[in-house]
Amino acid sequence: MAHSSHRSSRRIRLAAAVAASAMALSLAACGTSGPTGSGGGSATGAATMWALSGQPKEGLRQDTVDAFNKTNPDEKLEVTFFQNDAYKTKIRTAIGAGQAPTLIYGWGGGTLKAYADAGQVEDLTSFFADNPEVKDRLFPGSFGAATIDDKIYAMPIQDVQPIVLFYNKKVFADAGVEPPKTWDDLMSLVTTFNEKGIAPISLAGQSRWTSMMWLEYLFDRIGGPEVFNDIFLGKPDAWSNPAALEALEKAQDLVAADGFIKGFNSITADSNADQALLYTGKAAMMLHGGWTYGSMKADGQNFVQDGNLGFVSFPTIEGGVGDAENVVGNPANYLSISSSASDEQKKIAEDYLKTGLFTEAEIDGLIENGAVPVVNGVDDKLAATDDADYLTFVYQLAGNAPSFQQSWDQALSPTAAEALLNNIDQLFSRSITPEEFAANMNKTIGK
Repeated sequence: MAHSSHRSSRRIRLAAAVAASAMALSLAACGTSGPTGSGGGSATGAATMWALSGQPKEGLRQDTVDAFNKTNPDEKLEVTFFQNDAYKTKIRTAIGAGQAPTLIYGWGGGTLKAYADAGQVEDLTSFFADNPEVKDRLFPGSFGAATIDDKIYAMPIQDVQPIVLFYNKKVFADAGVEPPKTWDDLMSLVTTFNEKGIAPISLAGQSRWTSMMWLEYLFDRIGGPEVFNDIFLGKPDAWSNPAALEALEKAQDLVAADGFIKGFNSITADSNADQALLYTGKAAMMLHGGWTYGSMKADGQNFVQDGNLGFVSFPTIEGGVGDAENVVGNPANYLSISSSASDEQKKIAEDYLKTGLFTEAEIDGLIENGAVPVVNGVDDKLAATDDADYLTFVYQLAGNAPSFQQSWDQALSPTAAEALLNNIDQLFSRSITPEEFAANMNKTIGK
């Protein structure tokens, strides 16, 4: 996966406040599906779009379409909403049958690469070159998961969801310690909290992708984004990169030092039990997606409202070459244009990408619901909310990232992603060595 090497020059001055709701909405995809239709085409010749159901994003997306149609009476865009799992099945079938909607909603990465390799989505590189004001509005790092072989095949939309190191401020204050800035700091905190009978780190290990977050940052901090980029691009034996092996070893060192809560392999993320361990003070830290902020505020018995939730960037690692400002997670969601659409439909889709997205109303709606749009220059809007501390932190983290690496299970092909999760499970249970992990994963390259 290509990543932007441009560093944003802006530095945001934030006004502190306490927290707000619903970053959990970024998990997307619950609610009732809209009418299904029978393919992506439109009998009227209008452009079509499929998107995910579930308020509030469904409402915001519908509003942008309605506003676009009103402003452009000679062009018509129709949107249909689907639940997450139903959508993923239907869109694959429709694209394979040449019946895709004009605008294809997605997550970038491995799935987008498959579409691009098969010629099923339009190369938008020239579109962005001809409309630089559209590209320049958005976080540079958000284009990484939309870029295949240096060509852009999708436009980033909606909000950014980085992986954040959360910590319990009260637990830290009681122990007289500060959040970790380096890996050595983190390992020292493991000893400190274990001695106090507090789990150093909450982890929902049964879900596997939660453990993956640790590897994503370890690979990056030690070897830089190029280590995983080589894997994504299919370089033979890329999982055996010395930096990768060191990262895998450090993960097992953390397990061996009792860094994670006892029984982490039986805890699931879907139950939010990992979050509860943090806000009840049974665990001191948790590495997780930014979307957990909203659910911790909603369920955490005033943990967030009382100012006890802390959040920092992932620690640096001595000798590592990765930039300390690099981020991993979900850079955005994405819209691509189907290659099977008519020229008229493609023109409508391009016009929607130019003028229909990130209107002031959509930006305000995302922020109001506790999300950070992937748009430059909204720092004043964020600072004016009850969420200012957290939302501005996320905004800085994502907007200033030299590299924003997409979550591996989305970046890789479905076959490789499932093998990855299975091997991560074995790595964290220490039933395989780092070398065995690398050998197993090398076999999946190109599959």
